[in-house]
Amino acid sequence: MKCENCGFENNEKAKFCTRCGASLVQQNEAPTQQKNGNNTKYLIVGLTALIIVLICAIGYFAINLNEGGADQSSDYSSDSSADSTSSVDESSSTSSSESSSSKSGEWKLIGSYSGSGSGSQAVSVPAGKIMVKITAYPIKNYATNHLYVSGSNGQSAGVDWGSRSAVASRYDSLTYESSSSETFNIDYYETVSWSVEFYKYE
Repeated sequence: MKCENCGFENNEKAKFCTRCGASLVQQNEAPTQQKNGNNTKYLIVGLTALIIVLICAIGYFAINLNEGGADQSSDYSSDSSADSTSSVDESSSTSSSESSSSKSGEWKLIGSYSGSGSGSQAVSVPAGKIMVKITAYPIKNYATNHLYVSGSNGQSAGVDWGSRSAVASRYDSLTYESSSSETFNIDYYETVSWSVEFYKYE
């Protein structure tokens, strides 16, 4: 360590100059204090700059969030107005379809016939748009079982089973339109149960 008094270079750990006897401790402490003061200044400047950057960043994000919220609220209002318009359109179309369906007709049951075993019977059916539904379940006797429905207008429907057919219910139907009443013959053979239903579109 260099003595400021005489300029002699002393040992680093020496507290007094070996040539002139001047104190070296105060000389050491002064630069240290100066260095500490410089470090404190740098620290304060750095913290101030960091705080300024943080404040700017927070302000920037706050402004952008407010603008985004305004955009979203305007989008939401336009979406809600579009939704309300579409809901009005849907409700009006629903009400119009309901009114049209109430004006349109439906299938109404006008006759139902059922039984079992074997036999036949004739049924008179009025004029109009007619639908016939038939179903039957056969006796398990490995014979030919059937249920046939045939009209005087040539319309017919039927189900039958052969000797190797599975014993299970079968279904059939027909739809026709006539300006006059028709007579249908129901013919059934070896059945556990059968059913014939006539519907009219009104």
